[in-house]
Amino acid sequence: MSKNTEHLFKPYHPNQVLLLPPSLSEKIPSHHPVRVVSEIIDKLDLTPILARYPGGGSSSYHPRMMLKILVYAYLRNIFSSRKIEMAVREHIHFMWLAGGNEPDHHSINRFRGNRMEGVFKEVFSQVVLLLHEAGHLSLQQAYIDGTKLEANANRYTFVWAKSIQHYRQQMAEQLEELWQYAQSVAKAELGDSQPCDLEKLDPQAVAQTIEKIDQALKEKPEVDEKKKAQIKRVKKEWPENLRKYQRQEQILDGRNSYSKTDPDATFMRLKRDERLSQGQLRPGYNLQMSTHEQWILHFSIHPNPTDTLTLKPHLEEFKQLYDRLPEAVIGDAGYGSEENYQLLEEKEIEAFVKHNYFHQENKPAFIQKHPFHPRQLYYDQPRDRYICPMGQPMEKIGTLKRKTDNGFEQTLTQYQAKNCQGCPLRGVCHQGKGNRIIQVNHPLNQYRAQARERLESEEGIKHRKQRNVDVEAVFGILKQNRGFHRLALRGKEKVEIEVGLHALAHNLRKLTAKRIQKQPSEPLLPLKKMEMEAA
Repeated sequence: MSKNTEHLFKPYHPNQVLLLPPSLSEKIPSHHPVRVVSEIIDKLDLTPILARYPGGGSSSYHPRMMLKILVYAYLRNIFSSRKIEMAVREHIHFMWLAGGNEPDHHSINRFRGNRMEGVFKEVFSQVVLLLHEAGHLSLQQAYIDGTKLEANANRYTFVWAKSIQHYRQQMAEQLEELWQYAQSVAKAELGDSQPCDLEKLDPQAVAQTIEKIDQALKEKPEVDEKKKAQIKRVKKEWPENLRKYQRQEQILDGRNSYSKTDPDATFMRLKRDERLSQGQLRPGYNLQMSTHEQWILHFSIHPNPTDTLTLKPHLEEFKQLYDRLPEAVIGDAGYGSEENYQLLEEKEIEAFVKHNYFHQENKPAFIQKHPFHPRQLYYDQPRDRYICPMGQPMEKIGTLKRKTDNGFEQTLTQYQAKNCQGCPLRGVCHQGKGNRIIQVNHPLNQYRAQARERLESEEGIKHRKQRNVDVEAVFGILKQNRGFHRLALRGKEKVEIEVGLHALAHNLRKLTAKRIQKQPSEPLLPLKKMEMEAA
């Protein structure tokens, strides 16, 4: 009996015309992330973005649709505007979100870079509040940490504040030399006139001083030809150079550097190569994030490379967006400054913040290595004095004020030993002349003692363990899993939009995982009051 060898295939008619085209929605599962993106953004008030449209003219793509495709693109690790344009035309999920619209990459870039500039954080905070109302996250505890992102800037075109100071100093010295030379050759022509202020070096005043020198030496045959050439050169170059330095100092605004291709970026050490322990010096931004159970509550962008100066503006933005402050802040030693401890105390925020000696001060190795450190000396609090290692009292001799880089004023108390001469420990205790003087910051020591008490409590130990798997895990997800190492946009305000899209996509990705765990038909978020009344 012969077997039937005929092949059976499913019908295949690629050119067949459909009488009723299928709906795109039917092709998308109910628990798919694209539905979560659409559902959440439909609940948002986009008035801040609408205010960015001038009105009139030709029609624009709807901002709700543009926001949906942007957020979903970042959720799918698609960041290029040209790739997003291609996805809207070819990918069924993007086609469903766009509702048949096909915005090009110019429209996508304009919306991302201009329409959302300065207002995206308001949109992001709405999503966080929706998640908070639904019970997914809490705004009571904030785990704060920072990471550095490489800017979209040329690392070889930079301006350094120290270089400007060096050039100004050179100008002042050369101008002083020229003035002294003119005084020696043409004192009568100069009369009682004085050179400009060599500390300020105002461009107009410098130009006037050089003109005086030039006029005084003009008719003097004994003037060296090299001096004449020098005066001619500085007369042409210095005023313009000083105006350039003034513009650069305005851009620096207290920073140590900036990139010419992205003036808002500061040069920082970025650990992109594990072989370089200190990292590479590249233009970048300091990204600060507050999280809770790996939900991103708030983010902020800062130009300074250290975390110490970022806590205050970060919390101010938090307060502005949510009209509240967290009840507890958990951070590492990068935030353990007197200014930050005082700020958290004034705001009535419980501070679980380490200081720079938290893991070292009580270890035998640190004590053996620094036996004469002021922290190791005995403090006689009733008499307000310290006892040196030889048992001699160190009496208080006064206080002094010191300002930090942020302008915060600290009060340091000075104590001096009575007689260090002939002490057998002098060589290892201190190397200075005379009796040893130590400076102690009592308010900071008190804040550190309070921080240690909190951090070593049962609740503090819990927060310390949670911080390692909370905010640092979010950075790991964004950088390692999502490849978010280098920014695509330039300028602080546009960088905030780019970071915000990553943060929003991160939260919606977590929300999608929650939906998969639950029944797809169950609502993830509670209905708004207006929606409930309409129902």
